[in-house]
Amino acid sequence: MIAETMLDGYRVLDLTEGGYLLGGQILGDLGADVIKIETPGGSPSRDRGPFYKDIPHREKSLFWFAYNRNKRGVTLNLETGDGRRLFEKLVETADIVMESFPPGHMDKLGLGYARLVSIKPDIIVTSITPYGQEGPKSLYKESELTTWASAMIHSITGDPDRAPAWNSYPSAGLMGGIQGVIGSLYALFHREITGEGQKVDVPVQQYLLQFTTGAHWFWECMKMNFPRMGRYMTAGFLKVASIRPCKDGFVHWALAGGAAAGFSDSTARLVKWMDEEGMAPDWLKKIDWVGFGGDVVQMTQEELDRIQEPFDAFLMTKTTTEFSEETARRGIMGCPVSNSRDICSDHHLEAREFWEPVRHPELGETLSYCGPFAKFSEAPMKIFRRAPLIGEHNREIYEGELGVSREEMLLFKQAGVI
Repeated sequence: MIAETMLDGYRVLDLTEGGYLLGGQILGDLGADVIKIETPGGSPSRDRGPFYKDIPHREKSLFWFAYNRNKRGVTLNLETGDGRRLFEKLVETADIVMESFPPGHMDKLGLGYARLVSIKPDIIVTSITPYGQEGPKSLYKESELTTWASAMIHSITGDPDRAPAWNSYPSAGLMGGIQGVIGSLYALFHREITGEGQKVDVPVQQYLLQFTTGAHWFWECMKMNFPRMGRYMTAGFLKVASIRPCKDGFVHWALAGGAAAGFSDSTARLVKWMDEEGMAPDWLKKIDWVGFGGDVVQMTQEELDRIQEPFDAFLMTKTTTEFSEETARRGIMGCPVSNSRDICSDHHLEAREFWEPVRHPELGETLSYCGPFAKFSEAPMKIFRRAPLIGEHNREIYEGELGVSREEMLLFKQAGVI
């Protein structure tokens, strides 16, 4: 195991699926004993790719690996009476139950909050759903696309002259998992003070809306929708490119002036760099960047584009690495747009020992994992266990901890209970 951690001694029963699995993983990183409960035969989340060496298999899902480390795993069919009784025994030993079923599903199983709190009065039950446990949309089914769309993210993402775009990586569920952790830990803190457990209702839509709290004011104050800007920033009614192509990828840098936030200094330093390499026209070097912020509102888009052209030409002569090193050295506000390859070779992450090797005996290989989200000086976090195989800890937990006999285990297996 590991040294004492912040949640050492606490137990979490994880009934979530999809991206919501991240919640249990974070609690496991913090040291809680997280038991992932799957249906017999394995969780449907195991069918999500990509897969190890591109081999579709329930024990080779990289999605499963990523969000179920530091958990033990058991199989259990909650649709059966014996399965529910086993679950209730687990609840007696638990502090937090995290679930992501549709609202009312746990009640239909006879395992709703009222039942669980009668078993363990200080239990915390955290329910993560797209729209919450109550309300007109509470029973709506979800997808990544619909969840992001409901939170206004799609409408403000993409180019202004095209249809809205969406976040192509499945991250809405992950955001819900994170919020589930926050809600659970607040409830746990409350319990430490009062001794009271509680039900925590986590609607993902409301959490995602926190990322766009400024956008809705456009309607509240001006009766207009927040515009899509694509790779551009706006200066009044003008467009200033912020994502620009370079020699081997893209960088983030926006033309800006004015005295605030060092914009003028940053732009002037880039012009100086361009001049050193003979790529700054004389007229560009004469611009007063401190006053540029006020001048730009009087320009036409054509005039602004003419000013941006030499910057674009210069950036096309630089690689992302060159740009990153020089902007840091010269105090220019800009950075590369990192892709997966860049992140995996990032020397900063390597220096911080972010990547952690995790042994997978069933694969005969060690894989590199993203490390925990933070470092704590007094309570270490680390990856000490790969994601569980299907039913890997059935005997350890049911027999060793709940006292189920070997004969009962065999009968449960034959009846499809575990």
